[in-house]
Amino acid sequence: MSDKKPMLAVEEALAAILANVSPLETEDAPLAACYGRTLARDIAARRTQPPSALSAMDGYALRAADAARPLRVIGESAAGKGFGAVCGPGEAVRIFTGAPVPPGADAVLIQEEAERDGESLVARGQVKAGDNIRDAGVDFTQGAIVLGAGRRLGPADVALAASADHATLALARKPRVAVLSTGDELVSPGAPRGPDQIVASNAFAVLGLIAASGGEPLDLGVVGDRLDQIEAAIQRARAEKADVLVTIGGASVGDRDLVRGALAREGMELSFWKVRMKPGKPLIHGHIGPMRVLGLPGNPTSAAVCGHLFLKPLIRALSGDRFAGADRSEPALAGAALPPGGSRREFLRATLTADEEGRMIATAHENQDSSLSSVLAYSQALIVRAENAPPAPAGTPVRVIRLD
Repeated sequence: MSDKKPMLAVEEALAAILANVSPLETEDAPLAACYGRTLARDIAARRTQPPSALSAMDGYALRAADAARPLRVIGESAAGKGFGAVCGPGEAVRIFTGAPVPPGADAVLIQEEAERDGESLVARGQVKAGDNIRDAGVDFTQGAIVLGAGRRLGPADVALAASADHATLALARKPRVAVLSTGDELVSPGAPRGPDQIVASNAFAVLGLIAASGGEPLDLGVVGDRLDQIEAAIQRARAEKADVLVTIGGASVGDRDLVRGALAREGMELSFWKVRMKPGKPLIHGHIGPMRVLGLPGNPTSAAVCGHLFLKPLIRALSGDRFAGADRSEPALAGAALPPGGSRREFLRATLTADEEGRMIATAHENQDSSLSSVLAYSQALIVRAENAPPAPAGTPVRVIRLD
């Protein structure tokens, strides 16, 4: 595998990762399994909502033209059990929120403005036609497209699909993403470890990011710095029909950084290696047959930043998200002075607060060492610093990417 591939800018790397990515095959899923996933086909309403005119308040249904004279209450309309007859001239029907407005009535007098004595009713306020009535179809009508293909579904979207009378939705299959951690120094949490070993933790952040992005994570565990072990794990990912293989560590230039060599021996076609960013420069991208490969750096922050910038959009693109590659940065103000930037784009871990005017304030942590998991855990965002950016005093406008 050649080391002469050019070092790409962040935007170039993301474009290469998302190039020729098509949504995976479609499957039907029950509504409860649709949260955070992407709709594969347009959803048309199977019913009109509301199906008839409904009362928006508790009160009395009547003819607005009759409101100035005494009225006779002739019945009651409740949600799910309408009055079932016509409200004629000089008549009123006791009605509750969500109940069908009886034929003949064109307004609802709220109960706070009504005086009732037995079956006799007097309106204390003015009443206009249409008052406190939700018209039939005001939400949507049968046959209307209520949700479009490519939309990532949140709770309100799923509720809308249910209201439109859909029990299942057509979704792109969840991408299967295999995660492999490498390094002789790594042991699993809780396992015995030698004096020079550390606990493997990066995979848990990456596996969680995969699940939160709509993917199906597959943990391949930890393998040592042995070519045969790494190759066996890559072969397992292929056998498990992973859509994406994510490796963590072993992607740099040291004698014991064997991942790139193992991937090459397994037939990986390299797209790029190295991105002009800090942290996260040694990022591998390629594919082995249909399986895409993303090799993340071994430092915790480097792996997490690359995961947010590149792995999350890849998973969402495979899921059919129309906006997978969109710029997710937001405006904020620097909460503390920022030093001059270097020759690579920098992503500084930061906390988010708001000032008295409600503006977002992003304050970079003083220690930006990429090995510090604790700093990453207490960060809500990354401050994006352009290449060779000048020093920035507190209050300078910046762009941030939320670490949701």
